[in-house]
Amino acid sequence: MKAVILAAGKGTRLRPLTDDKPKGMVEIDGEPILTHCFEQLAELGADEFVVVVGYRKQDIIEHYDDEYEGVPITYSHQREQKGLAHALLTVEEHIDDDFMLMLGDNVFDANLGDVINRQQEDRADAAFLTEEVPYEEADRYGVCDTNDYGEITDVVEKPEDPPSNLVMTGFYTFTPAIFHACHLVQPSNRGEYEISEAIDLLIQSGRTIDAIRMDGWRVDVGYPEDRDRAERLLRGEDPEAADSESDSATGSAEASSD
Repeated sequence: MKAVILAAGKGTRLRPLTDDKPKGMVEIDGEPILTHCFEQLAELGADEFVVVVGYRKQDIIEHYDDEYEGVPITYSHQREQKGLAHALLTVEEHIDDDFMLMLGDNVFDANLGDVINRQQEDRADAAFLTEEVPYEEADRYGVCDTNDYGEITDVVEKPEDPPSNLVMTGFYTFTPAIFHACHLVQPSNRGEYEISEAIDLLIQSGRTIDAIRMDGWRVDVGYPEDRDRAERLLRGEDPEAADSESDSATGSAEASSD
């Protein structure tokens, strides 16, 4: 199964760490974020990495060249960052079967294999790793609603009134049907082509999408303090202590930006 990694963003919230490098090359515990992504995807059986690059793309290409630990790498260039659905369409020509999708700014220690197994066993059109967050934080994410069978029935991007506290993380599996949906997506109020809209179109067309609850942890590396938190967790330090420190730092960062 091929693995698509989205790594085209500028990482403006990660400055100054991204002043001279793309987000995926920011180091965590001595290795770039992308290396952590590659290692996990290789363990899951990825037989090719398809990496979407954009900002400072040469830094990534020169570092990894055309393979990582024997797994070939194909690069796709997203010239303008117009959302995840737009990024995904840049790899359409390279995908002809089920594939994994990982956001290249996420670090996991979780049950990613369950997502692949669920899709293959149930022949679902997609399966997502999902996470429960406090309700007051759900409006920062793509929020999922599910039925009694654990199938996703609705996805809303950053809703003012979240239908649940179950949110998408940065790991998915899809069939190629997602590309047709991405072609139909219209720009959101943010001017981006949202992957949540493409997913909703799949649902409306009767496709089956399964939600797998996360067992473990993940860090979406959006701010410098997230990098520090991921580093502590990878070193096996107390996750609750890391969460407490990160929440405090994030709160301060958000307050200052307002």
